[in-house]
Amino acid sequence: MKSAIVIVFFLFFLSGNQAHAAYFSLPNLNHHEIPIHVPQPESIAFDCNGAPYVGVADGRIFKWLGLPFGWTEFTVTAPNRAREVCDLSTSKENEPICGRPLGLKFDLTTCELYIADAYFGLLKTGPYGGAAQVLATSAEGFPFRFLNGVDIDHQSGMVYFTDTSTIYQRRNWELSVSTGDKTGRLMRYDPSTKNVTVLLHGLSFANGVALSKDGDFVLVTQTTAKNILRYWLRGPRANAVDTFFNLQGAPDNINRNINGEFWVAENSAGRGKAVKLDAQGNFLDVVDGLNPVSHVEQRYGNLWIGSVVNNFVGIHRYQLIINTRPCGIDGRIQINTKFKFLKYLYEVAINFLAEDGKDRQMSLDLQLDFGNAGVVGCITYLVSP
Repeated sequence: MKSAIVIVFFLFFLSGNQAHAAYFSLPNLNHHEIPIHVPQPESIAFDCNGAPYVGVADGRIFKWLGLPFGWTEFTVTAPNRAREVCDLSTSKENEPICGRPLGLKFDLTTCELYIADAYFGLLKTGPYGGAAQVLATSAEGFPFRFLNGVDIDHQSGMVYFTDTSTIYQRRNWELSVSTGDKTGRLMRYDPSTKNVTVLLHGLSFANGVALSKDGDFVLVTQTTAKNILRYWLRGPRANAVDTFFNLQGAPDNINRNINGEFWVAENSAGRGKAVKLDAQGNFLDVVDGLNPVSHVEQRYGNLWIGSVVNNFVGIHRYQLIINTRPCGIDGRIQINTKFKFLKYLYEVAINFLAEDGKDRQMSLDLQLDFGNAGVVGCITYLVSP
């Protein structure tokens, strides 16, 4: 007998702003761009409320407020920063005085933003921005020369970050490549003791860093070696290092999604792509044909893409699969799926077990525009025989 399907959609607003539009649609939208007036959004971070932030070429960090408000300045990393020199600057020679925030990551417990600035060290700022606090500028007696990636263990609070080189600064990164420099480091900052521990020395252009979902290992990308190393933090292999994955091109940042899988920004011959790996280092997927990319991060149904050449943040549509456990109500199957939206298109695919014992899947395209107000949606599928 043919199944009857009823869809009930509820919205719960997280702020007092009224929604501009909320409607079901089936648009042919695979890529979206958020222009930014300062180019080179190297990396992207998301705060405790899901709002995105980017670090750009002139040393500032911006927060996206949504339409029609756009981007607003959140913080800067350089002390006594001269706006007349720095604002809108794209000159590498100005970076030592203006700052260049590369790695960004929010501590989801304290909602503080940790920043790896290429010139001013490891810093953090509070949930509402303001002046950035310097946490560390050296390790083992050697000053940082080129801080790059950062990630946080949200259970322990430990901060993991990379120093690309102990010889060359970012403005001279080409020399690090051409000389075969292998002085990069992977480090850990302990907020309770304020100590920095070097976990790995001798890295080839140490770049992105990402922790596993359960915190038993940390990954670091080696741009010039074209690989990803795995450093074991716990278990029988603690303190050991092995190769997690070899790439065809040069990797940049690496980020973990909510399922424990990893997305790597990879570049080769002036083109970029996003490579997806599972938690064991097996290839899963690729999004190819992109401009040079520095950052790829999966948030809900989309890939957020940063680049050191673009003047926009890219959003590439990527399907989100949500597995649910049905419960029977009056002979019907009810599936409740809760998820958070932030002003963009999402394709939600629902897997469920039908009464005939077979796996079923239904998909729904949902496009929302809620200005600055994030919303939480709840979709109930009632499937009856």
